[in-house]
Amino acid sequence: MDQYGGYTGMKPADFVRFVQERADRVGFARARLILSGDHLGPNAWRKLPAAEAMQRAEALIDAYACAGFRKIHLDTSMRCADDPPHLSDEIVAERAACLCAVAEAAAERAGMRERPVYIIGTEVPVPGGASEELNVVEVTNPVAALETALVYRRAWRARGLDAALERVIGLVV
Repeated sequence: MDQYGGYTGMKPADFVRFVQERADRVGFARARLILSGDHLGPNAWRKLPAAEAMQRAEALIDAYACAGFRKIHLDTSMRCADDPPHLSDEIVAERAACLCAVAEAAAERAGMRERPVYIIGTEVPVPGGASEELNVVEVTNPVAALETALVYRRAWRARGLDAALERVIGLVV
């Protein structure tokens, strides 16, 4: 779902209410709910120029964080209309840092006691799966995974997101 009600007909806050109502109905404690957003980033708007796609992605992240989603997978690995054919780790990490800053500000505004945790990485499978048949899936080189983590660390620290960096719980490989 997105900030416009796409895919499910619900916006993130609508979905939270939907899940909470069902949890209440079956006696499941709301405090035990962990809502997660997957592949959140500019992917849905990749046919637009990067600046416009990122503005929409920022609004998406803001809506998820304000609604109380706790796990946010920042997926900025897809190229946009005016991007080069291959995105560098630096571009991907900088975009993820931008979206993380939005999530952190939204969580602060919403008065969230527990801040979001994050999934990052550049070797992200295509949302919904590959559109072509894959005969081989390449295993991530451990050195490449470490380099990705270091590039993200630099980008996030440059934006003062050290506390958020401590809440990264996964690196997609």
